[in-house]
Amino acid sequence: MEKFQVTIMPENIAVSVEKGTNLLLAASAAGISIESPCGGRGTCGKCAVRVIEGRVEVGDDTHISDDLKASGYIPACQARVMEDVAVEVPSFSRLTRHKVVLENKKTKYSKENDYFAAKKMNPICQKLHLELGNTDLADNINDLDRVKAVLATQYGIKNPNISLDVLRRLPTAIREGNWEITLTVSRVKGITEIIDVEPGKSERPLYGMAVDIGTTTVVVYLVNTTSGKVIDRAGDYNRQATYGSDVISRIIYGDENPDGMEILQEAVVGTINGLVQELLAKNGLKSSDIPVMVCAGNTVMTHLLLKVQATYLRLEPYVPCAVKFPVVKAKELNIGINPEAIIVTLPSVASYVGGDITAGVLATMLTCTDKLTLFIDVGTNGELVLGNSDWLVTCSCSAGPAFEGSGITSGMRAMDGAIDWIDIDRETLEVTCRTIGDVKPLGICGSGLIYSLAEMADAGIIDRAGKILESKVSRRIRRRDDGVEYVLVFAEESGSGQDIVITEGDVKNLLRAKGAIFAGIRTMLQQVQMDLSDIENVYIAGGFGKYINIADAIKIGLLPDLPDELFEYVGNSSIQGAVIVLLCQEALEEAEAIADKMTYLELSLGNTFMDEFVSALFIPHTDLSLFPSLKKDG
Repeated sequence: MEKFQVTIMPENIAVSVEKGTNLLLAASAAGISIESPCGGRGTCGKCAVRVIEGRVEVGDDTHISDDLKASGYIPACQARVMEDVAVEVPSFSRLTRHKVVLENKKTKYSKENDYFAAKKMNPICQKLHLELGNTDLADNINDLDRVKAVLATQYGIKNPNISLDVLRRLPTAIREGNWEITLTVSRVKGITEIIDVEPGKSERPLYGMAVDIGTTTVVVYLVNTTSGKVIDRAGDYNRQATYGSDVISRIIYGDENPDGMEILQEAVVGTINGLVQELLAKNGLKSSDIPVMVCAGNTVMTHLLLKVQATYLRLEPYVPCAVKFPVVKAKELNIGINPEAIIVTLPSVASYVGGDITAGVLATMLTCTDKLTLFIDVGTNGELVLGNSDWLVTCSCSAGPAFEGSGITSGMRAMDGAIDWIDIDRETLEVTCRTIGDVKPLGICGSGLIYSLAEMADAGIIDRAGKILESKVSRRIRRRDDGVEYVLVFAEESGSGQDIVITEGDVKNLLRAKGAIFAGIRTMLQQVQMDLSDIENVYIAGGFGKYINIADAIKIGLLPDLPDELFEYVGNSSIQGAVIVLLCQEALEEAEAIADKMTYLELSLGNTFMDEFVSALFIPHTDLSLFPSLKKDG
């Protein structure tokens, strides 16, 4: 097939693509990731680019805003290459490095209920020193059987597995070490694997990696499994975001595109490998030094990592292929650590409650308390767990990725240039904004959206139903062809040269997102015949959770109206759980027991959730008695 050159500006990176390839895929081939929340279906208008030279074919229905069209922008996903072209990819269309939460501050549970305060470390991978004794004509047992015999005598390990690669290196290592060797051995649920062999007695520490595979971001921790210390951390956006901002978009992409599953798997593995290489280089380590990796992710992310068909997770009755996954070798997934390293993935519960939530329940030790505890993970989706040591119920709220900035006119993820805090003057309705990185604003991220909704309500810019009140006199409130909007930042003050606005449609999207989460909480409580006042602890997990202002989240009806001291931000509990499993063999079995213990509530069954959802589509709610503190304030 005929090929043409696509040059991405301003980097001046050129790639060769087949005629008809869209510019979204061409940019990806050049290593430039472009926002595409809709997965390249042409419905979001976020992948705006401008053709400087050459010709592309674009359909009429582009969903690009009128302002961007007037400036010559077109959607990359709908622009097909017809000859050599040069394309400008503006900063506001790019997926750049996220503000990823890497450090977890000291929290209530980490300080008082540390997992290893009650349980001993027993890492999945350990180094074992073996003295084999010299061989002679009277004692000429083969090398492998000699190793197995010593393992059984010294460590009680019988019938370990050994790969062909390690077996090939065994004879030389034994003799170089003068019949002393050090084995790196993994033990998972009774199965022992010899992963590496070194001559002599190795004093080098052993390392492992824990990975949180989020829909939006990927975080990797480098852990010294000998000492139990986290040595370093790295995080970045999940490169799958080019193919859709949410799990449904990605499943559809995988189903509808040739090699779609391979592309998605390569994207997430590429993200992991980039972070792995960064951590190895910073800490003077080689890929062969990492014999184990533990991954926690939602059910869809786990399926896509393992390249397991995910089609039926989005189709009724929403059945995953599996919720417990086999241990695999790094070489099977092309992950850039020791090829013989084992990859452990934490168990899921259902299609939309995954290993990240199992890991969070493990890390917060929710099953060790008698107090009724609510666990909330607000991210691209909203997952909830309610219970204590006796029982657990869980559900997933179809909140959509609004709080990640997707589906919002000027929305963006938490990266440099994203507005993450605002204040509106109650008299003049003028705005003060703060951005991540203290640079000119490019858009607004989740925490900024919560502030915006609360501030706009307090200032009387919107009513309880989310309608923008044109009766308010302000240069920032204006009617456009597609409705009324409030201008946060005018074009001349923004980093993109475009107005940053919140439209009435955006407000409705946010109300639906917050309403789904609150309705999920109420539905779970009703299922167990309890009330909001019965909740004794609330754990808020996830990267986005750190930036939630509790008072404003209550004010808009996202979180229940409970005393401030009951709320606790617990950080990235997904990766904390992965670290625990990395450092404790028994924790994997505990995680599986937790997953088995959780009763999953399918919110689409019956009318309870929908009734609660409709009632929650107001600020803060139709039933103001649920928010007594706001009633007092008002």
